[in-house]
Amino acid sequence: MTIQDVTVHQQMNEKSAETLEFPKVLDRLATYTSFSASKKMALQLTPTPDLDAALELMQETSEARLALEQKTNITFGGVYDVRTEAYSCQRGFVLDPQMLLNIHSMLRRATILRRTFTRLGAQFRILSEIGEQLEECEALQTEIKAVLNDDGEVKDSASAKLAIIRRELKVAHDRLLTKINNISTSQSNAKYLQEPIVTQRNGRYVIPLKAEFKGRIPGVVHDQSSSGATLWIEPLSTVEMNNNYRELQLAEENEIRRILAALCEIVGQQAEDIAHTVEALAYLDLIFARAKYADTLNASAVELVPFNPQGRNPGGMLKLIDARHPLLDPATVVPIDVELDDETYVLVITGPNTGGKTVALKTIGLLVLMSQCGLHLPVEEGSMLSVFEDVYADIGDEQSIEQSLSTFSSHMTNIIAILQRANDRSLVILDELGAGTDPVEGSALARALLLELLDASITTIISTHHPELKVFGYETPGVRNASVEFNVETLAPTYRLMIGLPGRSNALAIANRLGLPENIIERARGMITTEELEVDDLLDEIRKTREDARLAYERTKDNEMESNRIRQELAERFDQIEDERRQAVMQIRAQAEEELEQLRYEIRDLRRRLQSAGQPLEAINQIDSWTTDLAEQLPSAGERIERPVEDGKDRTPRLGDIVWVPSLRAEGEISEVSDSGVEVMVGQLRVRTKLDEIEYRTRSERNAERRQRLQSRQRSTTSMPKERPKSPGLELDVRGTRVEDALPRVEEYIDAAYMAGLPFVRIIHGKGTGALRMAIRDELLRNHPLIAKFGSGSGKEGGDGVTVVHLAEQH
Repeated sequence: MTIQDVTVHQQMNEKSAETLEFPKVLDRLATYTSFSASKKMALQLTPTPDLDAALELMQETSEARLALEQKTNITFGGVYDVRTEAYSCQRGFVLDPQMLLNIHSMLRRATILRRTFTRLGAQFRILSEIGEQLEECEALQTEIKAVLNDDGEVKDSASAKLAIIRRELKVAHDRLLTKINNISTSQSNAKYLQEPIVTQRNGRYVIPLKAEFKGRIPGVVHDQSSSGATLWIEPLSTVEMNNNYRELQLAEENEIRRILAALCEIVGQQAEDIAHTVEALAYLDLIFARAKYADTLNASAVELVPFNPQGRNPGGMLKLIDARHPLLDPATVVPIDVELDDETYVLVITGPNTGGKTVALKTIGLLVLMSQCGLHLPVEEGSMLSVFEDVYADIGDEQSIEQSLSTFSSHMTNIIAILQRANDRSLVILDELGAGTDPVEGSALARALLLELLDASITTIISTHHPELKVFGYETPGVRNASVEFNVETLAPTYRLMIGLPGRSNALAIANRLGLPENIIERARGMITTEELEVDDLLDEIRKTREDARLAYERTKDNEMESNRIRQELAERFDQIEDERRQAVMQIRAQAEEELEQLRYEIRDLRRRLQSAGQPLEAINQIDSWTTDLAEQLPSAGERIERPVEDGKDRTPRLGDIVWVPSLRAEGEISEVSDSGVEVMVGQLRVRTKLDEIEYRTRSERNAERRQRLQSRQRSTTSMPKERPKSPGLELDVRGTRVEDALPRVEEYIDAAYMAGLPFVRIIHGKGTGALRMAIRDELLRNHPLIAKFGSGSGKEGGDGVTVVHLAEQH
């Protein structure tokens, strides 16, 4: 969809749009725009009859809502409609500095938005394509900023001549003020002056001379006070200085005008680019206005589908779930469900007055128009609509008996016009069809009109009071009944639309509730045929059954939501408990290591004393061995409790979870979670994948998979006529390395040693604070599938500064 396409759609029926209150929706949409051009564009928005265009409009809104949700900081502050001013520069007009700053502000915002959408282009394809239409006009931006400061004043550096003029102007001004101040503060002149001040009159610097001393200080009179007691004079000694100062002021004004004229000439040369950029910004702002309006309505993107050309039915799709009228208070509006199946052309809605029939008709028609403007609709997900070539509506509110003729004539005039224009890709909405005339003739005329619309395969929705149309709806293929519900207990409509059931009159039930004598009600009931009473009772039973089913469904839905909430709370509590456990284990281990370190120090001290005394060391060596065993038995915080889930697919991914990526045959750690998928760190590689493309595995499954993979690699290596992989050496020194850098090196070294067939290796990590040693042992070695056992080195090997790793036996 190009920007020019916005206002060239085929004009839909304007009268019907007015009837359905579409302009009110546009008024609300316009309140979300940021400047005048986009507001005008919003108010002139018209539905498109083209499916591809409507789909792109809908996608534009979806992308904008996603951008707002992700807080991409896309705003349209500082954007102005400067098209008129830009074109005026082509005719030689000189703009004032503030208008030039507005042009610069607009171009600067266009530059920011263009670069933002370029950076996000992969995620926001359509917005990025529109952003590419924004002209940055960098040279013009640079020129404006070189000439004007942020307050709209022309800079001294705008031209060399202006800098010289202003420098001379300052000198002349200082000399003038010094001279006239000396005159006003002179003791000899004090008695002639009202007060020793200097001010301006008509752009000239003057002093206040008492009228009675006129002529005592020679000068030119420029003004006098209202009382006549004070004369404002320019001393003759400053006249030449004032003249020079004024000449420099005029020279400054002329140079500023010349600079601005040159700048406006550049603006005129780029007027087309400026105008095009304003239009692109207006269209982008309109897209984001649609997104903000959708967020306010809590709306969803409806699925737009083509007409089905097969068979007699054109396949006009109308499926609205929990549809709400966008102009009614969302806190009180009652949602309706509307669905026309593949075999239905006409929906006949019956029910009492003020029951919500007209609101239902307007809701359907208005949502169709909104969807074809790219607006998201206040409906639930799963709603679907066809893109109609036009929407025709005849909805009248006149219900006075005295106006029956004029009402009927008005409706007939509208319907005749609709019949002349509508085709099989139109939507026709008629309120109170056949009303305003004799009931018998009105009913017959209504049925004839519906048959005509049915024969033309036109999707039609009507409301009526004629009971004959209920039977018509049951007997005629392609026609379906619907009704607005009425609560007999409260004598009030519920405004719920019920598809498949005609409305009941409820007249006898209402009269009974209002207190009409029972004998009159029974007499009236006796005048109704038995068949009609049986049908009425059957409809009542069907309504009760459907209501029970609806309530049961809502209870099930509520229970499911509560179950999900409890499951979420349990998962969060589980994670909290796991964090608390790890912290407690770390504290216990740190305390135990501190006590063991103190014990080792005492053992070493005791060994030195025994050696000095020539005593045997067997007992102390045994104690030292026990100490090493105790160190290996300390609790580890690295062993995470597996989350208790029955099915890995039902598990909610969380940051830090270890998952298996089948497509890569590798496991990694979740580093980012979004609605569309997750980002997994596989080594140094970041991989974006969908939720159904990752698996959760238990620790034993992960270890078995890893051992099998390494052994398979080894078998494939040994089966080839090549030597065993080169040994990485018996030692790896990671002293002075950070934990996050050391762990990958140690893991790579262990794999290489295993592949080389080494029985054991030594990892030198040093003693220090013990953090590196604990990380290597707890986070890597303790549950490694290729390690049989590990422990501290002997005294000669470096003690606790070295970990001796015995590798698993190879098969």
